[in-house]
Amino acid sequence: MIKHTGRQNTGKKNTEILFGFHSVYEALKAAKRWFDTIFISQSRSGKRGDKIVSLAAAAGIKVVVTDAGHLEELSQSDAHQGIAARTSVFPVYKGSDIVPWIKSRQGSFLALVLDQIEDPQNLGALIRTALCTGVECIMIPKNRSALPTPGVSRASAGAMEHAQIFIVTNTAATLRTLKENQAWTAGLDAGGDTRLFQADLTGCLALVVGGEHKGIRPGVRKECDFLVSIPNKGPINSLNASVAGGMAMYEALRQRSMHPGG
Repeated sequence: MIKHTGRQNTGKKNTEILFGFHSVYEALKAAKRWFDTIFISQSRSGKRGDKIVSLAAAAGIKVVVTDAGHLEELSQSDAHQGIAARTSVFPVYKGSDIVPWIKSRQGSFLALVLDQIEDPQNLGALIRTALCTGVECIMIPKNRSALPTPGVSRASAGAMEHAQIFIVTNTAATLRTLKENQAWTAGLDAGGDTRLFQADLTGCLALVVGGEHKGIRPGVRKECDFLVSIPNKGPINSLNASVAGGMAMYEALRQRSMHPGG
């Protein structure tokens, strides 16, 4: 059995069904969850299925061969790709864990703060990009936001399984906490005075990405040290939240690669 190393979500439901090859495979590699059972379709064969079975065998996890109908019933989805698993819920951190996390860091860090991203596909895409660009933690509000569910894990192609995710009750207060601990807060906003490619995205930085419909809320915007806009020459004045966040994260990666440790 694989034991998770993060903090466990609390609530009545303490297990959930992961589905899709990448979600299950990355969760096995990340070892943040415990696994009860892995279910594989009897028609599932090839290298992908072999990888899952091999990892499960090494960890002593039970594998059950079943049919596609049972997998669809378990996952409540027809996008299971012939693989599902009953696991502990994804382990998250609380807002009160932010300061200890910052103090455990040595030097600069890059955090992603998401202000009411409601679409699970957008959340999954942002998490995947965050993992690819060196973002070290992701902060998500508890309310009016997509949360780290199995569907989001699948949307992230399993990247969520490796992420450090904090669930916070008050985003504006979270930004104040970050600033009190020497972080700069940069909000993505179409009306921002600083263009993305002129902004300084090095050092201890929290990048704030707003929701799909209204962007960053006014109370959260007030807590940003500066607002960053993305150049736009077309007739459409805004980008999809995950695209805009992805551009900003890659610009941060570019700058930080040029200034190691900064």
